[in-house]
Amino acid sequence: DKAVTSARKAFAVRSPWVKMEPAKKGVLINKLADIIQRDAGEFQSLMVAEGGLPTNDAEVEIEMSVDFLRYYAGWADKIHGKTIPIGGDFFSYTRREPVGVVGAIVPWNYPLMMPIWKVAPALACGCVMILKPSEKTPLTSLRLAAAVKEAGFPAGVFSVVPGFGDAGEAIG
Repeated sequence: DKAVTSARKAFAVRSPWVKMEPAKKGVLINKLADIIQRDAGEFQSLMVAEGGLPTNDAEVEIEMSVDFLRYYAGWADKIHGKTIPIGGDFFSYTRREPVGVVGAIVPWNYPLMMPIWKVAPALACGCVMILKPSEKTPLTSLRLAAAVKEAGFPAGVFSVVPGFGDAGEAIG
């Protein structure tokens, strides 16, 4: 309940996240990628210890996660609607807007990449996210949450709810 309340507050009208320009959101996503890259050794140690990943596999997963974040950081200010020609005296357009709070439940394999696959596009689109990692590999996701905070994302934009299945039911 605390994570949902925090996420809703982060997505409220006039909140810092909602008011933030899309380009600034892209800058924050890039900063998150920088932090993960800087702390790759720590992430690698967690992934090897909790999930049993071979060291080389963890290294590759971290590199791919950083690349994925950078890709979506570039999309943050490029998601927009279209003007649609329909003829006559009519004007039609689409406007793309964030959907709000996104809940994601990820499995144990790829303990960094799976959350990044969910987090990067959600944040690039302006949504906020609650992540429920596998009970077998929560430490990498908790370290990711610390990196998100260090990057400067507003409170409640990204939360991790570790636990067993009942934790996932609460955000589902």
